[in-house]
Amino acid sequence: MAEEHSEERIIIKDLHTKEIDLVNRDPKHINEDVVKVDFEDVIAEPVGTYSFDGVWKTSYTTFTVSKYWCYRLLSALLGVPLAVLWGFLFALISFCHIWAVVPCIKSYLIEIQCVSRIYSLCIHTFCDPLFEALAKICSNIRVAVRKEI
Repeated sequence: MAEEHSEERIIIKDLHTKEIDLVNRDPKHINEDVVKVDFEDVIAEPVGTYSFDGVWKTSYTTFTVSKYWCYRLLSALLGVPLAVLWGFLFALISFCHIWAVVPCIKSYLIEIQCVSRIYSLCIHTFCDPLFEALAKICSNIRVAVRKEI
C-alpha cells in the first residue's frame, strides 16, 4: 500500500519536473528559420569591394561575440520574468478554454439540437406536403426538343 502511494507521488512530481534537453533546446524546430542569423546573412562584401582582412576578421568576431553575449545577458535579465509572463498567459488561455469556451460550445450544441428538432418537425409538417403536391403537378410536364430546318 505504501509503495503505491510513493509511486503516485513520483508520477505526479515527474509531470512538473520532467528532464529537459540542454543540448537540443529546440527539439520541435520552432525557431529554425526565424532567428538563425549569422554574420554572412547580414554583412557581405561584393567582389572588388573588400576591406582589409584584419578588419573583416575583427568585424566577424565582434558581430558573433556581441550577438552571443547580448543574447545571454538579455536572457539572463528577462528570461525568467518573461517565462513567468508566458506561463501566466498560457495558463489564462487554458483556463478560459477549459472553464468558458468548451462549456459554452457544449451548451450551445445541446440547445441548438432542441431547436434543430423543432425546425425539422416544422419543415416536415408544412413544406414536405407542399413540395410533394408541386412535384405531382410538375410530373406530367413533358419537354420535346425539335430541330426545325
